[in-house]
Amino acid sequence: MNAAPVVAVLDYGSGNLHSATRALSAAGARVELTADLDRCLAADGLVVPGVGAFAACMDGLVGVGGPELVRRRLAANQPILGICVGHQVMFDLGVEHGVQSAGLGVLPGVVEPLDALPLPHMGWNQVQVAEGSAMFEGVESERFYFVHSYGVHPDQSWPQGALISTAEHGGDRFVAAVESDRLWTTQFHPEKSGAAGARLLRNWLQTLKGQQ
Repeated sequence: MNAAPVVAVLDYGSGNLHSATRALSAAGARVELTADLDRCLAADGLVVPGVGAFAACMDGLVGVGGPELVRRRLAANQPILGICVGHQVMFDLGVEHGVQSAGLGVLPGVVEPLDALPLPHMGWNQVQVAEGSAMFEGVESERFYFVHSYGVHPDQSWPQGALISTAEHGGDRFVAAVESDRLWTTQFHPEKSGAAGARLLRNWLQTLKGQQ
């Protein structure tokens, strides 16, 4: 039997580091909360969490070498899971209060204010799951926990083979999750989504076993 996969949670000052760490441990991972580049590169999986402002999270990521880390892992076909603002920073650009901030640019799109009320979009919502999704296997009809006022609209030219799952708030449809090669991202918080979120995390951990 394979040992539990090693997951590095990138420690760059984001607010939901410990809740993500606890949820991943409960899902069966050996978790390291670290900003050490070598340990993050060596781990079976890397989690990029995030809460708060896009620009502040990008500043934190730059401060620990996050952009280089993400690009190196993806170039080496090493799995990454981005959560909430950790999902948003994977895109080209973030626009908050009229100010544009560059993202990591590994996914196409602009993170912009949702055209919906009330904001923030807070609470449980169902996801329109992309056909063939491995992320949502077993939880296709479940609800997940969202807390955000910004999102990416799905009308993009996505990488070939990318699976885009969406959700709707106040009539505005946005990207809820992306599966693109070894990069998985979620706008919602799986670590706050009860049994459904735990199953989703186990689905991701299952993909790491081939990395060991």
